[in-house]
Amino acid sequence: MINFRKYLFGSAIYGALFLSLNASAQTAPAVQPDPPKNWHILDLQADGFYGISLNNAYNFLKGKKSKTVVVATIDSGIDTTQTDLKSILWINPKEIPNNGKDDDHNGYVDDVHGWDFLGGPGGKVDYTETTEEIREYNRLKPKYESITTAPAGGEKEYAYWVNVRSVHDSTYAKSSNELQQLSPMMGALMATSGYIKRELKLAPAATFVKADLDKVSGGTNDTIAQSKGLWEQMFSQINGDNSKVIKELSDYIAKLNNDVTPDLSSRKNIVGDDPNIKDGKPYGNNVLKNPDASHGTGVAGLIGAIRGNGYGIDGVADNVRIMSIKGVPNGDEYDKDIANAIHYAVDNGAKIINMSFGKKISPHKDWVDEAFKYAAKHDVLLVQAAGNDGQDMDVKPQYPNDTFEDGSSSDADNVIDVGASGAKVDENLAATFSNYGKKNVDVFAPGAKVTSIDTDAEFNTADGTSFASPITAGIAALVLEYYPNLSAKQLKQVILESATPVAGTMVLKPGSKTDKVDFASLSKTGGIVNAYKAVQIASKLKGERKDK
Repeated sequence: MINFRKYLFGSAIYGALFLSLNASAQTAPAVQPDPPKNWHILDLQADGFYGISLNNAYNFLKGKKSKTVVVATIDSGIDTTQTDLKSILWINPKEIPNNGKDDDHNGYVDDVHGWDFLGGPGGKVDYTETTEEIREYNRLKPKYESITTAPAGGEKEYAYWVNVRSVHDSTYAKSSNELQQLSPMMGALMATSGYIKRELKLAPAATFVKADLDKVSGGTNDTIAQSKGLWEQMFSQINGDNSKVIKELSDYIAKLNNDVTPDLSSRKNIVGDDPNIKDGKPYGNNVLKNPDASHGTGVAGLIGAIRGNGYGIDGVADNVRIMSIKGVPNGDEYDKDIANAIHYAVDNGAKIINMSFGKKISPHKDWVDEAFKYAAKHDVLLVQAAGNDGQDMDVKPQYPNDTFEDGSSSDADNVIDVGASGAKVDENLAATFSNYGKKNVDVFAPGAKVTSIDTDAEFNTADGTSFASPITAGIAALVLEYYPNLSAKQLKQVILESATPVAGTMVLKPGSKTDKVDFASLSKTGGIVNAYKAVQIASKLKGERKDK
């Protein structure tokens, strides 16, 4: 899985564990019922859930013809065999599959469905990394650890080092603390899993799911009752069996370990390039399905999973091709990979790029800024997740962002930044984990308890701006399918105008359990994306796209 700090499951597992292990089964808070699996596409007025009114959008578009749109996902990879995706994967028309040749001479061998910038020779993939602040701290430490003032001519880099050191120390302390608490919790999950299996008379290697807990009475046995209470809390947060819960926690602990005792050699040993040198030389491989492809699979499903096939979920857009680009490990992405991934997507015909990732330090922001401008020059829309730290992005920026280092932009016309919203108009309408910002977050979209497809024919219900972003990208793709003359700038305009301000609704300020704010104050638009309004607005615009 991916870095929990910025992706889906960290706060879910962490919170559920503390709720369950710090309270007995008798005193644990009642598990709140999940919203419908498809709540994110529903309509507030008709269904009572603050979804994107997708059915109304399709009713509006009925009888109109669509044009296929290529959407790139820069993510953790993808399950290329997933039933809901395999027929809508982008296929490189100039590449002959699996012949070991670069048929189209673009520098990428057998890039049939996309590319893996974390890949290496022999099909290996660097999918376990650390955070950028850990990498940069260790890179700069030999030069600056004994210096207390900036050297002449090195003021800029020294100031950068001071910031890196501060962020590093905060991350190291947080990861160390969580490791101390979560390591014994892993033991508790393993032990209670065994108790539940014995009660259910299951073999040691067998698995159980939420529904199986109904068969566990516990009776007067406190150990069984508390074990059942723990797993009820866990299953309220993560959809799947007990082995999946344990794997998610195990992956998160691996990430924490890599912050505290980092492996700084995996990139060199597997990929073989230098991430601090952008020399234009090709690197990577075409392996898209790998052990951490779950996140990218879910993201792709929300954008365009096959509609109406009686399987999985229905994606937002009905005529897309998904180009999968792996540039995100279990840890922070490298700026070099993101810049190259954006160029790859643009050069191969993507019109929308979803970016469900982010980090606190960007050592080569100028490379990513250039890629953002390259996308803008070629009329490509970038949709990105705001992040899951419950922070004000106007105060603490996340990277990448469209405030460029050279001062040329503080709000690019082709970039949409998306926060996460909940299912009901109540104090939790703004997801408690979501980043926000009146200047730097454009809009909110469903991102709490959202269900999508997963790897190996599974499904997943999770939290994260990682899901809010592809839902928004899916709306943009839907609009562009039916109104192909609209430019990236106009697509952004349509998405933002569709989000009617939710003024007067007081919500818990993300990151706080007590402070309340007006929902409309949390983003530039103050609203939640709406597919129905988006297609209505688009239908009235005269297209400005130059590359029809």
